[in-house]
Amino acid sequence: MTDAPRRRHRVLRTLGLVVLALVVAAGGYLGYVGVRRSLPVTLPAPTGPYRVGRMITDWTDPARADPLAPRPGVRRRLSVWLWYPAARTGGRRAAYAPGAWAGLHVAGFPGLGETGFGAVRPHAYDGAPVAPGRFPVVVLEPGLGLAAPQYTTLAEDLASHGYLVAGVTPTYSANLTVLGGRPVRRSAAGDPHELEAADLHHGRAAAIGDRLTGVWAADARFAARHAARLGGRFAGHVRTDRTAYAGHSMGGAAALEACRTDRACAAAVDLDGTQFGPVVRRGLRVPALLMASGDSCVTGVCRPADAAARTDRATARRMVAAGTGPVWTRTLPRARHFDFSDYPAYYLAAPLRSLLPLGPADGARDLRAADAYVTAFLDHAVRGGRPRCGPGTVRRPVSRCRASAPARRPRPGRR
Repeated sequence: MTDAPRRRHRVLRTLGLVVLALVVAAGGYLGYVGVRRSLPVTLPAPTGPYRVGRMITDWTDPARADPLAPRPGVRRRLSVWLWYPAARTGGRRAAYAPGAWAGLHVAGFPGLGETGFGAVRPHAYDGAPVAPGRFPVVVLEPGLGLAAPQYTTLAEDLASHGYLVAGVTPTYSANLTVLGGRPVRRSAAGDPHELEAADLHHGRAAAIGDRLTGVWAADARFAARHAARLGGRFAGHVRTDRTAYAGHSMGGAAALEACRTDRACAAAVDLDGTQFGPVVRRGLRVPALLMASGDSCVTGVCRPADAAARTDRATARRMVAAGTGPVWTRTLPRARHFDFSDYPAYYLAAPLRSLLPLGPADGARDLRAADAYVTAFLDHAVRGGRPRCGPGTVRRPVSRCRASAPARRPRPGRR
């Protein structure tokens, strides 16, 4: 064999060994992912004194035609998850995403690089009786594309502290909701491609953001009214005089706008959401909590890295200046946008995790911190409790824990 054929033989053999090594490595990694996705994952435990109950229901607003539905003239119908303080006995452990809700997985492919929902362990009990007492309502709305059950950690924690949480999934804006047991996907009107623009405050995208915020805010107000009239197991257990609205991302903008137009609103919480709608120009008369991820300017207190961030900062400052109610701000420096949902608690394979706006691998710590600040804020703003820091799950010096201390008006260049 001459030198040239020998060299070709060596090259081909080397390439073959490389391909074989890659195949073995890929097979090993896929095997590892398959094992990890099946391991049980328990969501962060609620920190309040109450056991948590849960109920899933559908509510139809007879006063509104659905502006996001593919077919005109249908009434607005919503899936609402209720988490509430429960008695110490009764009920069975709730499934995280029962039935058709299993399609909430990333891209709708259950189990491909992500904890199977059957392995996710929440803490609520289906069908549990309500605990003695009367409890304020907190309406909770998700980020665009997401759904109420993907905020189970926050909802359970609030319920354990004595709140009736109504988690509203905005039909046709969520990637998936379930109505009457059947999956319903997003529509072009509910999740238009213009919202993927880098700067949502310019042109058509801004108008669409304002419009969607109005629809979602109307959803939240309807849910609050309906929750106040609940009978059955909830009869006599709902406070109707003081309601709070909370939301993540677009849901945060809707929470602020819903609060602005509801006389019973006692407080609003915006988790990393760019503000839209009339509330930007008019502000709020009641306390608000603006909480941001480390690369966000939605609190109005940040060092903007680009034009979009500068616009977000200006928008937040305009809203704060327009209102008469105190505004609390908090930034979680390590967190990113999805860290306010349950995503930090799941296992996600590295390629999949890199596609999502998530912070460090121990992001569940930031999720617990966010929950603690929200609870501390609502306890003060809704119940009139003494301003305090969050529970011991927040690993921060007390002097830095100011979830319930009024923020000063933001100054340029300060975080």
